[in-house]
Amino acid sequence: MARGKTLEEAFAELEALISQMENKETSLEESFKLYTSGMKLIKYCNDSLDKVEKKLIEVSEEE
Repeated sequence: MARGKTLEEAFAELEALISQMENKETSLEESFKLYTSGMKLIKYCNDSLDKVEKKLIEVSEEE
């Protein structure tokens, strides 16, 4: 789902999902779908940030 997205794109998509969920006209079923998509995006973001953090640690240890 989130493969190929930049972190900025993923964060923007998360913001859009949140806005949709806050809309009072969004049904419970649709809210659940949005929530599920959001959780996948959050996992993608966390995994991406973990990779960057590991690279920074490696660079720091090399110096």
